[in-house]
Amino acid sequence: MKNRELLESAQALLESQPNQIALLANASAFLNDSFDRLNWVGFYLFDGNELTVGPFQGKVACSNIAIGKGVCGEAALYKKTMVVKDVLQHENHIACDANSRSEVVIPIFVNNELFGVLDVDSPVTNRFDQGIVEFFEQFVGLLVKTIDF
Repeated sequence: MKNRELLESAQALLESQPNQIALLANASAFLNDSFDRLNWVGFYLFDGNELTVGPFQGKVACSNIAIGKGVCGEAALYKKTMVVKDVLQHENHIACDANSRSEVVIPIFVNNELFGVLDVDSPVTNRFDQGIVEFFEQFVGLLVKTIDF
């Protein structure tokens, strides 16, 4: 499926969710099913102080991440997408899953307030090309339209 078709499917799915937990749970499942060579897809939600694990697909995750710590914390702090080609070369990486080799994190802002981040990990070095990153950013754009904040 091409990215445009995936986004159309995502929009239909996201608009039909009854609440925020269902929305984020099915969003992570959708992404996990739509791309190969991923080992973790999910959300860390900002509680006003730090990022706390939310709905995800993958192995048990780190529960809390301070703003500025790890790739998730950096994306939240710098308010920008972070793409790490090789997490073993990234000094600030938090190794929740020892099998992860690359990571992309997209911050999620609702009404200009930090809501959380979308975190996607792969066991493959340099897994996330520009096309995939742009898709994830567009996906977050759709997601933001359906979040009740």
